[in-house]
Amino acid sequence: MESEDDKEKAWGISLPYALYHFSTSGGAVAVATAFTHPLDVVKVRLQMQLLGQRGPLLGMGEVFGRIMKVEGARGLYLGLAPALARSALYGGLRLGLYEPSKSLCNLMFGSTNIFVKIASGAFSGALATALTNPMEVLKVRLQMNSGRGPTGEMHKIVSEEGFRALWKGVGPAMTRASALTASQLATYDESKQALLRWTHLEEGFHLHLISSSVAGTVGTLVTAPVDMIKTRLMLQQDSRDVRSYRNVFHCAYQVVLTEGAGALYKGWRNRAHALFSCTGEWSMSLLSVK
Repeated sequence: MESEDDKEKAWGISLPYALYHFSTSGGAVAVATAFTHPLDVVKVRLQMQLLGQRGPLLGMGEVFGRIMKVEGARGLYLGLAPALARSALYGGLRLGLYEPSKSLCNLMFGSTNIFVKIASGAFSGALATALTNPMEVLKVRLQMNSGRGPTGEMHKIVSEEGFRALWKGVGPAMTRASALTASQLATYDESKQALLRWTHLEEGFHLHLISSSVAGTVGTLVTAPVDMIKTRLMLQQDSRDVRSYRNVFHCAYQVVLTEGAGALYKGWRNRAHALFSCTGEWSMSLLSVK
């Protein structure tokens, strides 16, 4: 019969451990967000180019230069406050729930194979996204330079579009988070094990850094189209206009129909910030909690 110590070991969690994992993960993601936020602003502006139209797109450098010229350096940090708040909570939940979810699967099914890792990552990412979606909506609205602060923008959204508007785009956001977290965390675990098995690397910073870089690259490639659709839906005002997007599939269909399939990857080069973000957050948090 299992002792209490064995049960706690099987679950891989205790209250101090959970709080430590949550705080280190959330803090690391918030720090990474602070450094990469200007790239996120540029990415959102790139994704909103030529809505419903085909034509030449501005590149990352051109959009960056235009922001600096018209709005100044401050324009690169629009939406930073909700971004940091979201990152601390989202990062803590997304990474903090992964290990307990994996341990629970091990306790129930006696396995932590690649499929268990993918399922655990998808669950933790989707749940974290659902809880933090209002802050994400607020962030992308501010990044388009509404001219209002976080409080004013929040009041405008709720008063003009209703409370439900804070969960606009939650479907693709949860899909994106599930795919991102599952692909990143599962790839991270698998690549780390492969590096330990096939190279001379040992447990430590360099191993985490390389594994995180591989995972970030995979996550970026997998989720770029869903991220673009999420941004479009979050920035859409309530309207009876025939061009408004009715749901995720209608948005994807209209984007491909009117802008071409390549439009689904608008801003994908700028999504390199996801690579550096996850590298930073995991190198700081996973090194301390693994």
